[in-house]
Amino acid sequence: MRVLTGRARRLGDRINTDYIISSSRKKESLDPHELKRWLLEVVDPGFAASIRTGDIIVAGESFGCGSAMEVAVTVVKATGIPAVLAQSFSRTYFRNAINNGLLPVECDTSGVCEADELSLRVDERRVSVVNESSGTEIDAKPLPPFVLQLLDAGGLVPYLKTRGRFLEAPP
Repeated sequence: MRVLTGRARRLGDRINTDYIISSSRKKESLDPHELKRWLLEVVDPGFAASIRTGDIIVAGESFGCGSAMEVAVTVVKATGIPAVLAQSFSRTYFRNAINNGLLPVECDTSGVCEADELSLRVDERRVSVVNESSGTEIDAKPLPPFVLQLLDAGGLVPYLKTRGRFLEAPP
């Protein structure tokens, strides 16, 4: 079982990849450790400076819509954010998150406020989010075992480095 705890950082609907990291910043570098100081500057210029390791992004619908730039995931991870909770994700952002070891959790985020303390529990059967500040539990869409294996390995590349392939050889 994977357990995460952190402070909610509340965002709205349709946070696109250019809001996550501006196109103008990507012209200078694609290194997420260089870009992390500009995370979500279009939405809130002080956002990146206010991040604490372990914070959890909480958003509405269509998080990560827009371009399929992988740096929109890697810059979030570079800040120390381990997970994003959203009512829905763009398909490419969701997949890029898994491939890069960032936990994407689809759930009803409407009851989560800025700075709420959250606990996430992820296992083979379910994903649950507990809002410790309000005492409420939120069920989330479960993640398939294979996705959990990729996340536990740190993403696709670390998974392949340790396993060498996707599937075990048939008996």
